[in-house]
Amino acid sequence: MRGTFKLLVVGLAFVVGGAGLARADYQRDVWAPLHAAPAATKATDAECLACHKEVFDDRPLVRSPKGVPAEKTKAWYQQFDTYQGAQDSFHRRHLTSDFARQVMDLTCAFCHQGHDPREESAVPPLPAGTPKPFTLRKQVNAETTCLMCHGAFPNESMGLPESWAAMRADLEPEGVANGCLTCHEEQFRTQRHRVTYLRPEAIEERAKKSSDVCYGCHGGRAWYRISYPYPRTPWPGMDPEVPDWAKNRPNQSDPRYRRP
Repeated sequence: MRGTFKLLVVGLAFVVGGAGLARADYQRDVWAPLHAAPAATKATDAECLACHKEVFDDRPLVRSPKGVPAEKTKAWYQQFDTYQGAQDSFHRRHLTSDFARQVMDLTCAFCHQGHDPREESAVPPLPAGTPKPFTLRKQVNAETTCLMCHGAFPNESMGLPESWAAMRADLEPEGVANGCLTCHEEQFRTQRHRVTYLRPEAIEERAKKSSDVCYGCHGGRAWYRISYPYPRTPWPGMDPEVPDWAKNRPNQSDPRYRRP
């Protein structure tokens, strides 16, 4: 009898609060069409932030668990000239920071391209040879998004003997602001950044003042030991012979993001 009474009370509460639950039903929202392709790939930031606005409210700790003030330390992303100000959260750095607004045009849907709640296991049951659609249960395929700007410095494929940190002083003597442009201003890979999630003109303009603009995305903020296999868009004077490391690379950017 007590169990029946509890069920009646719960049922009454459900009915009374029905209007509120209809606006915030977890199961309904999890399985909303907006979370799956193709709708997810076309979702606007406003649609995403209607439920996920807390990503902009998050802030780093004022003090570490050991009591060290944040202003007394430098986060890894604060090591570059391109970052100004105090430490900030992941989503704010990528979407609302001054530098991000100047050189990037990222959206929520660029990284979050939909997910299936049934397949959030670390090793989903897929046929042999099928690439995993998501990694680490984050609903993001890091290999096709994060890696674009967080890969390792590709010194071997560029024929450079050392890391950028080891060679920077030699490539940037007094009066040279960006050693990258020694080769990349007129000789190699001059057709670049022609994608909708970047602002190519702004990147080129800022790169004239500091190599951190280049290195920040090409090795300086590396999360991985590999580099992203960027397409080799043909440039004037390009050698027709393709090096071994580039033989399987496309010669155009992904059609989804390609600029005219």
